Amino acid sequence: MTKDLSHIPDVEYNTDRPDLKIPEYGRNVHRMVEHCLTIDDKEKRNAVAQSIIDVIGNLNPHLRDTPDFKHKLWDHLFIMSDFKLDVDSPYPIPTADTFAGLPDQIEYPSRNYRMRHYGNIVRDMIQEAIKREDGEEKRELVRQIANQMKKSYLTWNKDTVDDSVILQELNTLAEGKLDLEGIELSNELILPTHTGASSSSNNRKRKKSKARKRPSGSNNNKK
Repeated sequence: MTKDLSHIPDVEYNTDRPDLKIPEYGRNVHRMVEHCLTIDDKEKRNAVAQSIIDVIGNLNPHLRDTPDFKHKLWDHLFIMSDFKLDVDSPYPIPTADTFAGLPDQIEYPSRNYRMRHYGNIVRDMIQEAIKREDGEEKRELVRQIANQMKKSYLTWNKDTVDDSVILQELNTLAEGKLDLEGIELSNELILPTHTGASSSSNNRKRKKSKARKRPSGSNNNKK
């Protein structure tokens, strides 16, 4: 036996509804604009359009002090009506031909580099070193690049590293185009210190250590 579900109204899903021109204003505001398009009397249509402007203005009160705030609201009203609304506007009425629309989407740069922990700046520095003419200045630049790679390695791996490993990876990134013979790396690199939770944890440990060393008041009274 099946239940009678005729008393339940049909459910309307957003996927079955038309797309919103400006989703930030919501579907109810777009329905107000659709209703405004059906009004034959222009005077009443102007009044309803002004009411819609007041509503969408109240949705963004923090933007009221921005330049051309009202102008933007009227432009949004015509955009939501698909440029079909015939009302008196205090500003030039945009059309579908004059409206610039949204800017073209910029693709996110996709870079699939090896040894990404060294960063793109190090790779740019390596390419710059490859272009330089051989000499003391180029050799010093290569040494500084190797030291920066060593610092990045120790920052991410938290361990010691042999200089030969850094030079080997530098040779790989440079595709063998740099002379690394005799390059010596620094053993006194300044690494970034950790603050925040770790420092507060160390403070708590120091306080507990002092509390253990401090004699209790009850023992002093017994003496």
